[in-house]
Amino acid sequence: MAMLAGIVGIGFGAGTASAAAASSVAAGYAHTCAIPANGSLWCWGGNYSGQLGDGTTTGRVAPARVGDASDWAKIEAGTSYNCAIRTDRSLWCWGSNSRGQLGDGSTTRRAAPVKVGDATNWADVSAGDSHTCAVRTDGTLWCWGFNRFGQLGTGNSNYYETVPVRVGTASNWATVTTGYAHTCAVRTDGTLWCWGDSSAGQLGLGFLGYSILPAQVGTATTWAGVTAGYTFTCANRSDATLWCFGENGYGQLGVSGTYQVSPVQVGAGRGWAGVTAGQDTACATATDGSLWCWGNNMAGQVGDGTTTARFAPTRVGSATTWTTSVATFYHTCAVQTGSSVWCWGNNANGQLGDGTTTQQPAPVRVNL
Repeated sequence: MAMLAGIVGIGFGAGTASAAAASSVAAGYAHTCAIPANGSLWCWGGNYSGQLGDGTTTGRVAPARVGDASDWAKIEAGTSYNCAIRTDRSLWCWGSNSRGQLGDGSTTRRAAPVKVGDATNWADVSAGDSHTCAVRTDGTLWCWGFNRFGQLGTGNSNYYETVPVRVGTASNWATVTTGYAHTCAVRTDGTLWCWGDSSAGQLGLGFLGYSILPAQVGTATTWAGVTAGYTFTCANRSDATLWCFGENGYGQLGVSGTYQVSPVQVGAGRGWAGVTAGQDTACATATDGSLWCWGNNMAGQVGDGTTTARFAPTRVGSATTWTTSVATFYHTCAVQTGSSVWCWGNNANGQLGDGTTTQQPAPVRVNL
């Protein structure tokens, strides 16, 4: 998540930590972070756990810079914490740490970025509610934080882990995504794997229950990327089709009906370039550059000017310049070509970055 996250165009192809040509953005429960094209890092919104990374717990209604480094490459937001990769492939996390999700060997909250171990080969990272997973350039997968539902995929019963623990022995992982209590990842062979809580079918394995080890989702070998929301998951294939599974109470699967324990196709007939899942809302960028959202819309996070839940992809405005860098929770932020950042939805903590705490049901531009 994104989650819950803040999942920022999670994993379309193998993760890389090279400096982005366009901005990337990440959304947590009440905060937002973004990396402009110059590699600086900015955060705004709620800061009760230090998730803005400025050394304080003071909330911000406008973007505030995190330190003075200009080598940030990828940012991921969890519910109330963040993790980010620098261009030297080091990994840094900050914010809430009650379950060890920062990976620094403690459960101490951090109000400024702290380095995760000494490794400098991190390629992709995903921050969930209270657990984190990341892929290294050697294709190995590592997870840490809360493990009550087996979401770390290590097969053990440890309640939580405060440092990265390797998941299995495979060395062909490409990208990873974390939800509230489940995790999914794509391998370089195009297979999709999920583990953890599947009480709503969010693992896509055809049953309700749990899996404490990675289990393959179907037999397809054309999966290109995956994103985990609260209790649902969406993934795209190399043929530009989009699929979702899990809880569907708000229409977050993009189809009508109840929960789905196996992948169901979403938005047939349209080519999809990228997808991101948040709390109970999902957004996807089409290959023509248009942006579509669906699911929970109680705070206007679908961006269609209403607060009506949507059970099918609903277009956000008329622009055709949206990139695949999109993040959603109870608010949504997305990047357009040229690095401009736009946000909409809940703004009670200033997470839209427009200098106010006024909810917005349609995109407003953030001044970075």
